[in-house]
Amino acid sequence: MDNNNNNWSQQSVFVENQSGTVAKKFFANVFLWMFVALGISTLAAVYMANTPEMLNYLINRQTGGLSILGYVAMFSPLALVLLMSAGLSRLSYGALLGVFILYSVLTGVSLSFILLMYTSASVIGCFAAAAGIFGLMAILGYTTNTDLSKFGPILMVGLVGLVIATIVNMFLKSPGFDYIMSFFGVALFTALTAYDVQKLKRIGAGIEENGTAMVADDAKKLAIMGALSLYLDFINIFLFLLRIFGGRK
Repeated sequence: MDNNNNNWSQQSVFVENQSGTVAKKFFANVFLWMFVALGISTLAAVYMANTPEMLNYLINRQTGGLSILGYVAMFSPLALVLLMSAGLSRLSYGALLGVFILYSVLTGVSLSFILLMYTSASVIGCFAAAAGIFGLMAILGYTTNTDLSKFGPILMVGLVGLVIATIVNMFLKSPGFDYIMSFFGVALFTALTAYDVQKLKRIGAGIEENGTAMVADDAKKLAIMGALSLYLDFINIFLFLLRIFGGRK
C-alpha cells in the first residue's frame, strides 16, 4: 500500500513538472520565428539601402518612382500574408515556413525605402521605442488575468477602419490626416500586441490539452502564424512611430 502511494506521488510530481512544457515550447517557437523574421528583414533592408546597384532594379531613375520590380517588392508581402492565412490547412509545414521566410525577405526589401527617407538616428530611436512598447504589452498580455478576447471585435473594426482610411488618404494626400492616423495606428497595434500574445498563450494551452496528436506539424504551423501576427504588430508600431517622430533626410 505504501509502495503504491509512493509511486502515485512520484507520478504526480512528474506530471506537475511536465505541466505546461508543450505550451511553453510552442510560445518559445513563436517568438523564435518572430525574431528570425525581424533579423532577416533588417538584414535585407540594410543591404538594399546600401547597395545602389540593387536599388536601381526597384527605382525608375527617369521618373523617380518605383519600377515594376519595386511595386512587386512593395505589394507582394501582402499577397504572401493572404497566401499563408488562406492556405494554412493545405500548405505543409515546410512550404509555410518557406513562404514566411520569403515574406520576411521581401518585407525587408520594401522597408529599405524607409531607410532612404529617414535619418539613421530616427530609425534606430523609433525601432528601440517600438521594441519597448512591444515588450511591455507582450508581458501584459501574457500575465494579465483579464480576458482580452472581448476586445477582439473592437480591434478588428479598428483595423479595418485604419486600412480604409489609409486607402482614402492615398487620394486625399492630407498630412494632417496621416498624422492623426499614425497615433491611432500606434494605439491600435499596441493593443493588438497584448491581445495576440494572450490568444497565443491560449492556443499553446489548447495544444497542451489536446496532447501529442497536436504536437507535430499542426503545432509548428500555428507557431509560424503566431510569429507572423506578432511580427506585423511590431513592424506596424515601428512604422507608425517613424511617421510621427521620424526625421527625414
